[in-house]
Amino acid sequence: MPSPARRVVFVLVDALREDTSLRPEVMPFLNELRQKGAWATMHSRPPSLSQPGYTTLFTGAWPDLSDGPVLNLDYAQIPAWTQDNLFSAARRAGLQTAVSGFNWFERLIPGDLLSKVYFTAEEDQFADRAVVDAALPWLDDAHFAFVSIHLDQVDFAGHHEGGPRDPRWNAAARRCDDLLQEIVAALDLKQDTLLVTSDHGQIERGGHGGTEAVVLTEPFVLVGAGVRPGHYPDVQMVDVAPTLSALLGLSLPASAQGRVLTEMLTLTPRQMQVVEEAEAAQQSRLAESYLTAIGVQDVSFGERGVGQGSQQAIDAIRLWRLPREQLPRTILALIIGLFPLLFVIRRVMFAAPHARKRSNAEGVPVPGWALLDFKRFVVGALFYLFLFNLRYAGLERRTYSLSSLRSAEDLLSFLGVTVLIALLPGWLLSSNGLKAWRLGARQAAEASWTFILTTLYFLLLPALWSYSLNGAVASWTLPHFPSMFLAFFSLLQITFVVGWGLILTAVCSVIISRRGIGREKVARL
Repeated sequence: MPSPARRVVFVLVDALREDTSLRPEVMPFLNELRQKGAWATMHSRPPSLSQPGYTTLFTGAWPDLSDGPVLNLDYAQIPAWTQDNLFSAARRAGLQTAVSGFNWFERLIPGDLLSKVYFTAEEDQFADRAVVDAALPWLDDAHFAFVSIHLDQVDFAGHHEGGPRDPRWNAAARRCDDLLQEIVAALDLKQDTLLVTSDHGQIERGGHGGTEAVVLTEPFVLVGAGVRPGHYPDVQMVDVAPTLSALLGLSLPASAQGRVLTEMLTLTPRQMQVVEEAEAAQQSRLAESYLTAIGVQDVSFGERGVGQGSQQAIDAIRLWRLPREQLPRTILALIIGLFPLLFVIRRVMFAAPHARKRSNAEGVPVPGWALLDFKRFVVGALFYLFLFNLRYAGLERRTYSLSSLRSAEDLLSFLGVTVLIALLPGWLLSSNGLKAWRLGARQAAEASWTFILTTLYFLLLPALWSYSLNGAVASWTLPHFPSMFLAFFSLLQITFVVGWGLILTAVCSVIISRRGIGREKVARL
């Protein structure tokens, strides 16, 4: 198909939130471009991280179908794409390509697909200045048909300068707006096409990776040759690669799950026909390949759209297979979850009355918790959960997602302190209510440890929920990220609760033992 544009320039402003991009006092030039081009709200899918986001933008495949990293990896561990993408399609067509940006792209994009490159390991405003300086000469050279420019200082401000709530965030966005103006000044928008978008957003305190709406919503501004100006309905991140392919006259990436945004393009009837035919054929091959790859061969999805190769077909296949795998896991999770409850019910209903009767009749000391109201342990455990989450979400304003995971060290230190802060009042509440300090050392330790076990039971429930939805390990599809994070979060808490619980139990036993020895000495005197 003849290319509607002489050249496509893709400016990726890392972590730029849509609401920031819409503020004319922060990004006046970008908003000026909006009035001249096609613009919409773009949506991505979790995980809202850069490496899976980059992969989706350039392959058109969501993270569960792409071969890019699912989580951000260290530079040396990042694998190169083997999947069809915009750069490989351009190379097949004999077009020259160039990339300037963060050095993660150096690892992701196979080097033989690029004609010119500039990569940096830095992320601040000075790095962005160097990135644009390296790219400007390429924009004066008509040989480069596809140029990608990556600006990273907004993401840097989010991670290291207080996040979107800090004035430095807007300052970084404004500097990117100024750089964007320099880039456009080197283009002829009567012949060239410019796309400005982002890979994810950031939460208010800084960070991304989770499922919050603000980190999964990005700006989409397309302006220049072949573009029909206007404000359009929402688009998906997977639509970027097919749309840019159509603008460059390239074949669609083989695993692209999105569509060509033909409503935004000034295509001739013949060009429209070619795009529709190519799209139908590519989507049909993808759906059939997906069905074969996940081993679904005994059910027909023709009536659901595979014949037309629609994305709905892939969704239908997933919805057919997932419940069949989740059902046995859910049954097992329920059995595991109910077993401790049945044990407690049996103990309370049968052991406690027996112990109570024996104690009344013979004056025999009662084992630790047999005569004690088990509700006290539940209240103490729930009080722990309340205090922990009060500090985590209420005071620290952290989210229950990867967006609040700044580093392993930060998370572990926070959990270690917060678990102790929340566990101690819960332990004291249950111990005081159960009069554990009046019991012997063994009974008091048993009561303390029962409180710990009760707390562990509540923390185990999110892990069981995640297992029922996702299984023990990832297989043919990505997990349900909210449940996966809660399971991960709870399992980490369990580690600290066990550790602090052992210490508290030991301290309780020692104190009561020493108190008992002291009383014996007084009695002898």
